[in-house]
Amino acid sequence: MKTELCLFDRSLNLQRYPKRAQELLQAWDAGDEYIINHIEELNLEDGKNILILNDNFGALSCWFSEKHNVTMMTDSFVAQRGTLKNLQRNQCNRVQLITSTEEMPQGFDLVIMQIPKNNRMLTWQLQQLRQSMTVECPIIAVNKAKEIHNSTLELFEDFLGETKTSLAWKKHRLVFSNANATNPATIAEAVCWSVDNEDIDLLNYPNVYSGERLDQGARFLLEHIPVDPELRHIIDLGCGNGVLSVKAAQLNPEARITCVDESFMAIESARRNLEVNLGKERQFQFIANNCLDGFKKHSSYLVLCNPPFHQGQAITDHIAWQMFCDAKHILCQEGKLLVIGNRHLDYDDKLCRLFGEENVTTIASNSKFVILEAVKAEKSK
Repeated sequence: MKTELCLFDRSLNLQRYPKRAQELLQAWDAGDEYIINHIEELNLEDGKNILILNDNFGALSCWFSEKHNVTMMTDSFVAQRGTLKNLQRNQCNRVQLITSTEEMPQGFDLVIMQIPKNNRMLTWQLQQLRQSMTVECPIIAVNKAKEIHNSTLELFEDFLGETKTSLAWKKHRLVFSNANATNPATIAEAVCWSVDNEDIDLLNYPNVYSGERLDQGARFLLEHIPVDPELRHIIDLGCGNGVLSVKAAQLNPEARITCVDESFMAIESARRNLEVNLGKERQFQFIANNCLDGFKKHSSYLVLCNPPFHQGQAITDHIAWQMFCDAKHILCQEGKLLVIGNRHLDYDDKLCRLFGEENVTTIASNSKFVILEAVKAEKSK
């Protein structure tokens, strides 16, 4: 796996976060290279103020911080932490790091964007750019050519302004735009709806997974969350909007609830949803994190987990594996991990390898999903 980005007689050592012994994925892609090549050919004067949106692991921030004042804005805790590590690894100049839940700053000479996978997040960011940037500030975005549809360009034009595209290079295209739409379209910051057949109302910020309706996996798992007066601490790992936490807290009123997600918008959605549905007096904790890094061993009795199977644009199962390993580490003896996933993902095999076949049970299944329970046996370390 390549870790050296070499362009214009310059080299950066870039690694994904968290660092894995047998990493198969690069910390940058051809889109990053395309952006760098294009901007270097513009021969910008040093000291420009550059805003970078959605930098995956800091390749763009590391590169442009050498000569310019860089602000990186992201919704990803993992991307933010990966960027910090790569900045330190390459002894780069300081970069201002801000999250997607903060107000978009102003006063930039150039905006660079990795187009997010979530269209609602894209439209929200385009709307923020239209409100924050001047007409003179060029906005350059990039994505795989196959992901840039006519509808994508229409979003840029409707929410931001005049837009054109580049030719494809290494299966990527650039999108050039300016904040000059005279009557730009707008969207609300959050979408609110109620869960059918449940006493739960949800607010969802733009980058929350399945933010406009309850996904089928979460709906299925809602029916199988355990009720147990002995449950003193429940962790919702990959909490999203916190719907599983809300239900678990309703069923187990004495339990302390901890919501964990790598998305800052997910954490804020979960915070709002638990407080609105259950009140601020309950014991709730909300943590943006890489899985369960830093959690104490034997600190929870139940972990609920609806794992993602992608990181950014990359399809991968290593996040689910880390979630399972971290859950086993922090569970008390006889503590339980409750996992839902698509049937084809074979989570049962992973859990059996980790917890022991005799400690893994299928709780429920349907044509698409399976719910698995893994118990940390007394002999487990």
